[in-house]
Amino acid sequence: MILTLTGNLLAERTFDFATWAPGRTQRARAGSFQVGGKGINVSKMLHRLGTPTNSLCFAGGAAGDECAAWLARQGWPAEIFHGARPTRTGLVVRAPGQPETTFLGPDVAPDPEAADACARFLSAQRSPADVLAFCGSFPGWDDPGADTLRAAVAAWARRAPLVADSHGPPLAWLVEQPLRLVKINRQEFDGLLPPGSDTEAADLARRLRLAQARWPHPAWIITDGPRPVWFAGPGVPPDSLAPPTVIEVSATGSGDVLFACVLHALFHEARPLADAVAFALPRAAANSASPGIAEFDLNIKTTDE
Repeated sequence: MILTLTGNLLAERTFDFATWAPGRTQRARAGSFQVGGKGINVSKMLHRLGTPTNSLCFAGGAAGDECAAWLARQGWPAEIFHGARPTRTGLVVRAPGQPETTFLGPDVAPDPEAADACARFLSAQRSPADVLAFCGSFPGWDDPGADTLRAAVAAWARRAPLVADSHGPPLAWLVEQPLRLVKINRQEFDGLLPPGSDTEAADLARRLRLAQARWPHPAWIITDGPRPVWFAGPGVPPDSLAPPTVIEVSATGSGDVLFACVLHALFHEARPLADAVAFALPRAAANSASPGIAEFDLNIKTTDE
């Protein structure tokens, strides 16, 4: 079982227009609702791949109720920790031939009571085979209200696999834990270990070796949009693989699809790290060529199988 933890749930609407421009009233020709947040996207892709998953998240207010109803209709379990703070909302705007635009509401930190409930849930899970995936941002992670949850996540890492795709304060905290895997984008990696003066490939390889020396526990995967993905791990020297070239429709969620596919390959199929990255890349690219998240045709031609 792979449990995904989403600390910043999103009640998201998508409006499709024939065309649109700022500064005037416009009527959408279609609309839809979905729940966003990295952990939800990762669980969605894991479920499609046949890997057991459970989505842990925080919800509140009317937007949170709508998210809970949406999650109840999905084919995988979700543990929702309810609080008084309303779930953040967002809007995706699409029109043919125009860049997709996303508007996000303010981040919402979970209530301390909801964070405590999540901590109790994690502490009750005792299977060493379960994996906890810390996904995305987590408002208020450094606040006292998250003390018990931080302690529960740290305790998890000492008894079972903890993996992360995060940034900001949670990432700085997570890399100090005995993680099994860190998947972050190039900008986040540059924040941990600033670039040097070498050529790009030599610099990334050098800094990955530094990361391996400074934080010896995890494997590393560094994404950079459509550019090569770098990876390294215990016993695995820095290397890179280029993703397939596709006509991009929406890059939203492609990093989450890649993360899910890597987790599926590593923990569900016991593949080595390089094989897991090779498995994930064409699927993340296929997601970029699709308007939805984790909704592309799984029957894609790949060279990894």
